[in-house]
Amino acid sequence: MSADDEDLVASETPLDEWLHHLAQAHGAPGGGAACAVMTAISAALLGMVAGYSDDDPAAGRASARVDRVRRRATAAAETDGERSAAFGAALAMDAGPDRERAVRSTTVEATASSVAVGRLAASLVDEARLLADIGNRHVEADLIVAVEALSAALAGSAATARADLQILSAHRASGDDLDDRIDTFQRDLDELEHARAEVDRLADALR
Repeated sequence: MSADDEDLVASETPLDEWLHHLAQAHGAPGGGAACAVMTAISAALLGMVAGYSDDDPAAGRASARVDRVRRRATAAAETDGERSAAFGAALAMDAGPDRERAVRSTTVEATASSVAVGRLAASLVDEARLLADIGNRHVEADLIVAVEALSAALAGSAATARADLQILSAHRASGDDLDDRIDTFQRDLDELEHARAEVDRLADALR
């Protein structure tokens, strides 16, 4: 992340400014951070639906839960931008063993960040399903937008993680002790794909 971007915090930066930085060719923030923001948008809309459904105590409890996810997602957007910047810096290093080690390390961290964003998104699946059952029907369109944003966040998180793993594969070294970590990432990705399939079924039912 450049010096001009050091204070680029998703929860504090004006939306237009954040999107301006997202549009630049430096990748910090990038697709992973965008998925975190989409997760936060989904959580915020779910919170709105819950707020309009306050005649059911379960909606009030859901509101508190999705609010926590929203705040964690905006923090995750910042973290992902930082890890993307570190990854970019590693790729920019002069060729050699130090660069290869740095690329491996930062790619693992970038993959973990994408998976973490995906898990946050996946934690909203049950909340979306609950609000589809008990939510105020007058804001059903907002619920659909929340669910569609959630699907995009899950798909994007999985896509960025898979891209990171492809890069990691190209920079593996004998004895790098990454086999177990990569296997764990693969299982995480399977779970994200399963969560997305659930969300898409819910979206179809709502539509």
